[in-house]
Amino acid sequence: MKRLIIGLLVLGISLSASMHNNYRTVPMSEVTLLKSSKDKMYCSVCGMTLPMFYRTNHASDHDHKHDQYCSITCLVEDIVVNGKKMTNFKVVDNITLKFIPSKDAYFVVGSKKPGTMSMVSKYAFSTKLAAQKFQKENGGTIMRFDELIDMVKKSQSKELAMIKKKQAMMAKKGAMMYKKMCKATSKHFTTTAQAKTFLKESQICGDIKGKKLQAIGLYLVNR
Repeated sequence: MKRLIIGLLVLGISLSASMHNNYRTVPMSEVTLLKSSKDKMYCSVCGMTLPMFYRTNHASDHDHKHDQYCSITCLVEDIVVNGKKMTNFKVVDNITLKFIPSKDAYFVVGSKKPGTMSMVSKYAFSTKLAAQKFQKENGGTIMRFDELIDMVKKSQSKELAMIKKKQAMMAKKGAMMYKKMCKATSKHFTTTAQAKTFLKESQICGDIKGKKLQAIGLYLVNR
């Protein structure tokens, strides 16, 4: 009986941690994917799976096409580093899980909820009242979109260096997985999203998913 009770307590703790870590994830039935390309499941910059980080998703228009991002960090990277001229900025409202105009949103920055591509979390709400309620429960500071963009731009170089270091380590692991698990391909990719879409469609590495898919995708786009 004692072992059973301890086991249930451990399971409860594990489930609680898992739910906290997965706060950003929502069921596919509630996800809106705006890109029309085959790689629409993945962030336009880093290639991470969009539904897994849906509560921090952003979107914009570029060359009459939709781009969708796992985070504002990736959105700003596309502007600052890749030089894209964007319009029609949108963000996921954490109450309705629908996209709303970013200029109308209230962002809770630095709450205890997990951040995406950043140590500082950023969650959007369509009303100030909803943002204040979330802030009261989770901490953080309320900002508007222009203020948040400026903040992210100022911290971009430091965060980008950290991200690239982690991605390089993951790509190195992806290289080892690729040689061990996959049939060879000579195809070249311009984004991790394209590489991951190819891996899922071709099945050259089998039915991989999660971190393995991300690691091999990073390797293929950077080799």
